[in-house]
Amino acid sequence: MNPSFNLSLALAVALLCNVLLKFWLNTRQVRYVGRHRGAVPLPFAGTIGLVDHHKAADYTVAKIRLSQLDIALDAACLLAWTLLGGLDALNTLLIGWLGAGMTQQIALVLSFSFMGGLIGLPLSLYQTFVLEQAFSFNKTTWRLWFSDALKGVVLGLVLGVPMVWLVLWLMQTGGAQWWAWAWAAFVGFQLFIMAIAPNVIMPLFNKFTPLEDESLKARVNALMQRAGFTAKGFFVMDGSRRSAHSNAFFTGFGASKRVVFFDTLLQQLSPAEMEAVLAHELGHFKHRHILKMMATSFTLSLAGLALLGWLSQQAWFYTGLGVLPSMTGPNNALALVLFMLVTPVFTFFIAPLSSWRSRQQEFEADAYACTQAAGSDLASALLKLYQDNASTLTPDPWYVKFYYSHPPASVRLARMQAAS
Repeated sequence: MNPSFNLSLALAVALLCNVLLKFWLNTRQVRYVGRHRGAVPLPFAGTIGLVDHHKAADYTVAKIRLSQLDIALDAACLLAWTLLGGLDALNTLLIGWLGAGMTQQIALVLSFSFMGGLIGLPLSLYQTFVLEQAFSFNKTTWRLWFSDALKGVVLGLVLGVPMVWLVLWLMQTGGAQWWAWAWAAFVGFQLFIMAIAPNVIMPLFNKFTPLEDESLKARVNALMQRAGFTAKGFFVMDGSRRSAHSNAFFTGFGASKRVVFFDTLLQQLSPAEMEAVLAHELGHFKHRHILKMMATSFTLSLAGLALLGWLSQQAWFYTGLGVLPSMTGPNNALALVLFMLVTPVFTFFIAPLSSWRSRQQEFEADAYACTQAAGSDLASALLKLYQDNASTLTPDPWYVKFYYSHPPASVRLARMQAAS
């Protein structure tokens, strides 16, 4: 059979299965949450009120229904860009304006990214200013949203365009092994972004102030010393400017690591609970979860670039995805965009493996936290976070397998109690 037809058929079948599977998972989640909406699960009956339980169920269902639209829109866009000829038309238009060459290729990548952002903008705005607003989570003003969007675009151009140029240049001049050089550049770029994020990128969007609570600072310092960790400082981030959701995290490398608390978290948790949450985050470092995640990401990116290196030399790769490759000019940008478009369709089915590994790492971090702080404090902190973030206590088991990077509350707390 014709390789181009085989690829077109494979994409259509994979996309259909992808959409049907996502719809099925969403439907299961809505039904399961709705079925358990009437009563708080027995293990939480003394700590979670029925009003909060109803809010979590309704918030979960509202997000799922919005994601149904997002799934359908993504599928329609993928078909429009590929089999229906959208990317081919855009490429032809830009060649007519700019001629074949590096400028046209960069313009193709930027145009594709810009148009994708515009297409997804209505749903993004609805999520922020309608859905999140309805459940009292949104704190973002229109002025702040425009400011963030403008900064994001400028930052994307400043950091993204040189990287796109470098990858396209390597594809053109790096020979048959260009993908190895591109991978090295990608790894370097990722490490560079991680290095500058705490002091350069993140302060563009949020304000970071030193932690002023001396008793909490002393408690956190004692925990860090007990666990054998160092940090450059403890900071509070003004997350409440945008959302009522809360979090805590580490950022930076080595001795330059920063501990960052959302200001909303400080309002919700006691000092002992804060210590337990931080001990959980330290557990991720103790078990080298961040390094393992980076190693996995870099390995997969190497395999992906190697595959792209081979596919970019096959004419059927282009024609099978609705694009007519140039016989005289470079097709590197086309190959790059097509690969980014179709890869998620063929890799979604391994999502349960990634989610399972992430949940195991959360169990490991919880277990470590219980050796450095009181398990009861971690349990109460997690319950408050589930409650304040309106996280459902009754997710569908199959939905959990595919999407949940953290264990459900019931499983997580039961594991902690058994360990205690």
